[in-house]
Amino acid sequence: MELLKLHLIALFLLPTSTLGFNKCNFPAIFNFGDSNSDTGGLSAAFGQAPPPNGATFFHSPSGRYCDGRLLIDFIAESVGLPYLDAFLDSMGTNFRHGCNFATAGSTIRRQNTTIWQSGYSPISLDVQYLQFSDFITRSQNFREKGVFQNLFPEEDYFSRALYTFDIGQNDLTAGYKLNMSTEEVKAYVPDVLGQLSHVIKLIYGQGGRTVWVHNTGPVGCLPYVMDRFLVTAAQIDKHGCSSPYNDVSQYFNLKLRELVLQLREELPAAAITYVDVYAVKYSLISQAKKLGFENPFVACCGHGGKYNYNRFIKCGSKTVVNGTETVLAVSCKDPSTRISWDGTHFTEAANRWIFDQVVGGAFSDPPVSLKFACNKMNTSQK
Repeated sequence: MELLKLHLIALFLLPTSTLGFNKCNFPAIFNFGDSNSDTGGLSAAFGQAPPPNGATFFHSPSGRYCDGRLLIDFIAESVGLPYLDAFLDSMGTNFRHGCNFATAGSTIRRQNTTIWQSGYSPISLDVQYLQFSDFITRSQNFREKGVFQNLFPEEDYFSRALYTFDIGQNDLTAGYKLNMSTEEVKAYVPDVLGQLSHVIKLIYGQGGRTVWVHNTGPVGCLPYVMDRFLVTAAQIDKHGCSSPYNDVSQYFNLKLRELVLQLREELPAAAITYVDVYAVKYSLISQAKKLGFENPFVACCGHGGKYNYNRFIKCGSKTVVNGTETVLAVSCKDPSTRISWDGTHFTEAANRWIFDQVVGGAFSDPPVSLKFACNKMNTSQK
């Protein structure tokens, strides 16, 4: 019922008509992010996400930490474009309609650690931007030489493309892994968002004009967070999530929304949409059973414990017993009934439900659907 109300409110808030706006015809998508939108970057660099990842839709590992499609895949489908290949993948890739620079474990600002120590990717947002900038130059050089022309975007695609951002969640958990308090994590949020702002401005300088920014989801509802950071009963809200960790997510999102408003003033030709995926994901988790899902805190693919999650035995992990290889962390029988895939990421079924809520603009500022997101609006929700 609450979601229906929000949808109706959004309809009334839409510009008198999207009748006066042009439907967007995005020729390409360029994505920046972490595991929530990684379609193969980390797998290409550090080894493929093992089966049963990919089993539901792709029927084999696809570089995604999910049983199937991610939000970015549904975004590509909805605008009539192919799924995005990862920039780091050298096997059978086609970048004509865009490129994905996201890698699982990525953060906005660089981490003073290695992926082997902390799990965070060395491909932070500034590196993703450098890859993008290099991609622009080199792709056009190849096209001018007549080499692989059909595998790279045409020059005007960059100004007409959709630029998507889904990153920041790992910046928050990074502080907790260093035993910082919630207040200490909040204290560095402005610096994190300052670096995000810098990259968006650089992309604008390269001609990018349509930006679709997801805020960060409710970190305190993720099984791996509740398991890793030993959440106490007193910290659990009425829906089973950890309030302190969700509090820092909401603070990050508040500051991110303020940043988007500021960027609209500083980048006058840009159409920047802020998408509240936090509200959608929290609604999904809090209404899981009503929406046909099982316990939202039990991972589909995992091993043992309260949440079927063990950070040392992740989805697809194997061991050898008496000379026989055995998979320790296997998939549940029906991933479509689960919200959490592996304790950290969402299932395809959950991703599809989330996408269906956000694509129409009901959770966006301005409240405009994806198909009209290239139109710059003069008003913003307050």
